[in-house]
Amino acid sequence: MDTGPGQGPDELADATARTRYARHLLLPEVGMAGQRRLAAARVLVLGAGGLGSPALLYLAAAGVGTLGIADDDVVELTNLQRQIAHGTGDVGRSKVESAADAVARVNPAVRVETHAERVTAATADRLVAAYDVVVDGTDNFPTRYAVNDACVRAGVPLVWASVLRFDAQVAVWWAGHGPCLRCVFPHEPAAGEVPSCAEAGVLGALCGTVGSVQATEALKLVLGIGAPLVGRLLIQDALGQRWDSVAVRADPSCAACGTGGGVGGGQALGGDRLGVREGGIPDADEPVATVSVRELAAELRRPHPPVLVDVRSGPERAIVSIPGAVTVDLADFRSGEAFSRPELRGVETPLVLYCKTGARSEEATRLVSAAGWRYAANLTGGVLAWVREVDPSLATY
Repeated sequence: MDTGPGQGPDELADATARTRYARHLLLPEVGMAGQRRLAAARVLVLGAGGLGSPALLYLAAAGVGTLGIADDDVVELTNLQRQIAHGTGDVGRSKVESAADAVARVNPAVRVETHAERVTAATADRLVAAYDVVVDGTDNFPTRYAVNDACVRAGVPLVWASVLRFDAQVAVWWAGHGPCLRCVFPHEPAAGEVPSCAEAGVLGALCGTVGSVQATEALKLVLGIGAPLVGRLLIQDALGQRWDSVAVRADPSCAACGTGGGVGGGQALGGDRLGVREGGIPDADEPVATVSVRELAAELRRPHPPVLVDVRSGPERAIVSIPGAVTVDLADFRSGEAFSRPELRGVETPLVLYCKTGARSEEATRLVSAAGWRYAANLTGGVLAWVREVDPSLATY
């Protein structure tokens, strides 16, 4: 879906437009010629969330002629703490539709192209090739790496950022001019290895800071001015309010942009990082036993129910927990310390493990089984499924 009329190269002939962009026109680095370049530019913003929201609003205000927005999600109440393109009345709406409306409120002359779809390795090339610059505001590693690889193939600069808790990183990955993402971070983290913002939290205002930096970098790239963050990784510690810049280099053997054998050749982290105490390394391809939330609810009413184990962090448990669960952090399963905890009672005790949605508890279930437990099952859908299907009175996050 496309919205907005878009801006032609003669837009600045209109006095109202010159007034709108007057502060840009006063800058020698921008001026009339630069503003026309912005009007002719096509920028794709992947993710209309914490990073994408401020980036979209500032790119629209700057007069970027065409903005692409890609996101397959809907607005949720938990988004509103940081995703400033959306408001309370947008809960339940498609994020791309809500964000398109926000862009129109800021600058109705901007043309918006909405892509209400998940960005994957199968779709990234098609999306990326149609734009001049890509801004990555996504929240998962498979998408980030797929987008990087697509940008390498298309020769398009990728304005990348990552935020978690009070920390952030920003860079411009641009193969041929500097490193790409795989040059610096060659291995895509295994599922559950790095917590998400939904699991560990994030300071909402930090998303605004970092998304604005991404918008600045995208504008510099379109205008051809200044020194973009190519070959540099910008790091922010918001609690200490410190900014650092680390030089990074292209890897000649990079799997994406070097001679490493083609895009996608990086290897995932292996089981030796899991710290299993005994019983060997669990096979990630081996299926684990699962139990649904309704089955668990029935089991918990029996005279001898299984031990229910919450593997999440303390702050998550403070928001919502399933009544009766014992708490053993995933890190303790990885180190092996959990297996001597009295809460687990011993290898003959049936265990059901859960986290937010089931990914981390699946790993914990594999570790428990490898340590010799006779029966261990992962709760399908985690605590969110419990709230949705068993007890909607509980909080969610």
